[in-house]
Amino acid sequence: MQDLSASLALAIHLIADGDAGLLSIVRLSIEVSLASTLLGCLIGLPLGGLVAACRFPGRRAVIVAMNTLLGLPSVVVGLVVYVLLSRAGPLGELGILFTPTAIVVAQTILVLPTVAGLSRQFVEDAWQEYREQLTSLGVGPVRAVPTLLVDLRYSLVTVALLGFGRASSEVGAVMIVGGNIDGVTRVMTTAIALETSKGVLPLALGLGLVLVGLVLALNALAYALREWSMRRHG
Repeated sequence: MQDLSASLALAIHLIADGDAGLLSIVRLSIEVSLASTLLGCLIGLPLGGLVAACRFPGRRAVIVAMNTLLGLPSVVVGLVVYVLLSRAGPLGELGILFTPTAIVVAQTILVLPTVAGLSRQFVEDAWQEYREQLTSLGVGPVRAVPTLLVDLRYSLVTVALLGFGRASSEVGAVMIVGGNIDGVTRVMTTAIALETSKGVLPLALGLGLVLVGLVLALNALAYALREWSMRRHG
């Protein structure tokens, strides 16, 4: 217990003193997670909206596939991306394996099903409510999607945050495609795993505290934004 208390005290000192190693890991984690979330939202929100509002052959199969991909094992994603980006793979010439770009690719694939699946449900509920009104104005399903996404923007912030949480908490895929290279591809989750396995708890605990604090801050921001929207728009 004393060792744990001492490690926790050292972890707090690392954060308070702005340890350079800790800050570089946190900075890279935030950068790749934000990039992955942005890409996942740019693709996933319109995709979810189109599947929600449009009727086409095989739609049920697409929805089942989207829901299934919500539980996509991260190590499988990491393996697939590794094979694609390796020298023997079809995208090997890009030379981005074991770089932050490879981490962004893997995390985007993991974020995409979360964003697309949840946004589809939000948009489908809104489409059922406003379909007659929009149709009477001559707005078809495809044209209605941007309108519905804008109308649901505050609700979709929660979806984006869930996507960010999925990206920032990822370990397996990041370890496979990033390699956990110090100063290059080491992010908070992989550093926590490495430092814990080495028995170096202060840095692991420090990064864990930062990660939890980051998630709490984002959720508090989303809640405040939602409350503000409800007060303003009713």
